[in-house]
Amino acid sequence: MTAINFAPPPADIGYPELRAEVRAFLKETLDPDYTAVERARSWTGFDADFSRKLGERGWLGMTLPKRYGGHERSGFERYVVLEELLAAGAPVAAHWISDRQSAPTILKFGTEAQRQEILPQIAAGTCFFCIGMSEPDSGSDLAATRTRAEAVEGGFRINGTKLWTTYAHRAHYMILFCRTGPAEDRHGGTSQFLIDLSWPGITISPIIDMAGEHHFNEVAFRDVFVPESALIGKLGEGWSQVTSELAFERSGPERFLSSFTLLSELIGILGMAPGESARRAVGRLTAHLMVLRHMSQSVAGMLERDENPMLQATIVKDLGAILEQEIPEIARTLAAGAPRNADYERFAAVLARTLLAAPAFSLRGGTREILRGIIARGLGLR
Repeated sequence: MTAINFAPPPADIGYPELRAEVRAFLKETLDPDYTAVERARSWTGFDADFSRKLGERGWLGMTLPKRYGGHERSGFERYVVLEELLAAGAPVAAHWISDRQSAPTILKFGTEAQRQEILPQIAAGTCFFCIGMSEPDSGSDLAATRTRAEAVEGGFRINGTKLWTTYAHRAHYMILFCRTGPAEDRHGGTSQFLIDLSWPGITISPIIDMAGEHHFNEVAFRDVFVPESALIGKLGEGWSQVTSELAFERSGPERFLSSFTLLSELIGILGMAPGESARRAVGRLTAHLMVLRHMSQSVAGMLERDENPMLQATIVKDLGAILEQEIPEIARTLAAGAPRNADYERFAAVLARTLLAAPAFSLRGGTREILRGIIARGLGLR
């Protein structure tokens, strides 16, 4: 059996001055009436003005070259900013996908014209992306994609449908993964395109989630013409590109901090001296968070070295989703005997919101079954 190793992150990942700077910014920027429930929906909180302010502070496009509007800071500095934003429950959804995975994908595989046009806008917090991967009837099995781009004079004509495209209705662009030719195996004959969502033939339809919120969408392509200049990377090499992109999507602190506000509220209502069983339960959750954080930082180090930590990122995502879905159930049990006061009411509201969101934690970024298949193959199992 093949081992999957996680290298230790460097000892200086703390960056206390940067953390203090981000915390001061958040205290100054977030509305004093920003509620605990709003903090609990950080990863779906869309605030274009907040994203623009982050861009002005140099906290978007942090690792990008300066010639593309970036700041040439380390991946670990970027990681610190992300942790602070998520721990505070800041509304990060507007810029999240563009900064997390679209920018590095375009930097690595895009044309010079694409880099010059798009990357400075992402770094400024004024250009938002959605993900064009999942499809109806195929879920997280990207190799089953049926959306097709056929070569025509001057470019390609695209037909197909993408599903669960978060904030497509408010995004400017999509990085589309689709078929462009025949393939001897399921992973061949695929490519990626930079799609301007204002192009004719694209229809974006809302999908309302269990909380009654609209951030998911269905995006249909009907005879959409895209120019040759929209191709990202090389024709037919979409699979290697998209797996590289997924390493950015699956490994960050959002993979274990989605339920963090609930955990924080739980500790608040339990008080400083909870019972022995509650202490053990909270200690166990905290220990799991610390281990996942260490693993996630290890992946950040691999990305910093321009490695492709697909397997390590997949493990972080799978284990993170398990923890994030455990926290609401454990919190509900531990809070059963807590006094009913204003703090409890705030906790209960956050719990209700997190319970509605939790089923999606094991779907976004790849379903558990798909992820475990990837891990098994990485271990040499068949």
